[in-house]
Amino acid sequence: MADQTHVLFVEDDDVIREATQLALERDGFAVTAMPDGLSGLEAFRTDRPDIALLDVMVPGLDGVSLCRRIRDESTVPVIMLSARADSIDVVLGLEAGADDYVTKPFDGAVLVARIRAVLRRFGHASGGDRMDDSAAPAAGGGLLTFGELEIDTEGMEVRRAGETVALTPTEMRLLLEFSSAPGTVLSRDKLLERVWDYGWGGDTRVVDVHVQRLRTKIGQDRIETVRGFGYKLKA
Repeated sequence: MADQTHVLFVEDDDVIREATQLALERDGFAVTAMPDGLSGLEAFRTDRPDIALLDVMVPGLDGVSLCRRIRDESTVPVIMLSARADSIDVVLGLEAGADDYVTKPFDGAVLVARIRAVLRRFGHASGGDRMDDSAAPAAGGGLLTFGELEIDTEGMEVRRAGETVALTPTEMRLLLEFSSAPGTVLSRDKLLERVWDYGWGGDTRVVDVHVQRLRTKIGQDRIETVRGFGYKLKA
């Protein structure tokens, strides 16, 4: 169906792949399921899904490398699946450009909720190539300026020293949240709630990795760490 959300699901375990595909399809998603990273990359390029669900440990091209390849070509949202919550794989996936992760084994209802939360943040942009303005947190109209950093909150564009900065939708939402209250310390839990749409406590590594990624793009000193409390944008 044209109005169905299209999920690319890459998982090498046949049982998990087939059971998860059926569960997602019962919830109204259209699913392309692939057993390895190379076929997953080909399916991504052919089908341009609305969201990618990638297991970390898949053959051919591992999930982290696949996420990196997808991120080179698109801002489509990516959720990583990892069997170990404390694994370095989680951080590597987020550093590669993933927007969120889910730990295996997972409950189908939890996975669907996380997928829908990510899609809400992205305004369900088809193919992940745009972000619906209505999905972004309010940061005031017009142009915001912080030193050499300029944020066009209407055009959803960011420039640093006059050069356009390419941000993923999650990075843009995070920056808009900071810029809506410059100089105000925002806790990791508050950012999880506002940016990641978590109505419950989540893993704050998601916030930390995204803040670091954002810093590399807008300037390491622009976002300050307030130890024990959170982060703030320097006014």
